[in-house]
Amino acid sequence: MRKSKVLAKIRSGQLARICSAGHLLPFYIRYAAHYNYDGIWLDLEHRTMDSREVQAFISACHYNNIDCMVRTQTTGRSHLYHYLEDGATGLMVPFVSSMTTARQIVEAAKFPPLGNRGVDGAGLDNDYYIGTADKNNAYYEDANRETFIVAQIETLEALENLEAIASIKGLDCLFVGPADMGLRLSAGLSSLNINDVNERVASIAKQNGLAWGTTAGSVEDLLRHRKLGAQIIPWGSDFNLTTVLSKCSADLDRVAAANNH
Repeated sequence: MRKSKVLAKIRSGQLARICSAGHLLPFYIRYAAHYNYDGIWLDLEHRTMDSREVQAFISACHYNNIDCMVRTQTTGRSHLYHYLEDGATGLMVPFVSSMTTARQIVEAAKFPPLGNRGVDGAGLDNDYYIGTADKNNAYYEDANRETFIVAQIETLEALENLEAIASIKGLDCLFVGPADMGLRLSAGLSSLNINDVNERVASIAKQNGLAWGTTAGSVEDLLRHRKLGAQIIPWGSDFNLTTVLSKCSADLDRVAAANNH
């Protein structure tokens, strides 16, 4: 089974290099792998892709030897492990606000004894059944060891239940969603700010042997989060193509203006 680059970084205390995407752009996957990213965060919560597009994206990541972390649009158990069967290395699940939800996710995504994932073994994650008859094949153990689960902390309820959520064996990372959490904090229901939340999540994650992460809007944010021990801070996106086209358009404006003189 393919080994996770993100987990290797997390387990060695390093920052995992992750960029994000929401569109099927094969060249983007190749570029990310070439420029030494460990994984791509595929956002299915807010982007629309059909199941075959998702499958194609994940398999392209697999064959370019880069992790695919799928942010899911559902917590349905068969949907969760289907992503893994298709070759996804990690799952990021939005709105994990209770210990019950966290446990259900682990139950769906991990084989016994950690969870209760359904058995198939004929997907890309197990090389389409090739080698399964080999007595040295350890698919179930490998799958549990080389896949990861990221629980998004995005609500005040999640903060109240943070210690209970972090105690669930099988989770690998707590990830603060600053937009959703910030919106709820600004509603006046808490005296905390987003920095307080990051510090609390970082502390609880460390106490429970978990990684933690969040998004960043600037290099200063990256440095601040990393100083708190964050190991998953996505940086770079397919939407950054707007910056490239903006610059190229400005270049063309200058060429057009020069030609008019």
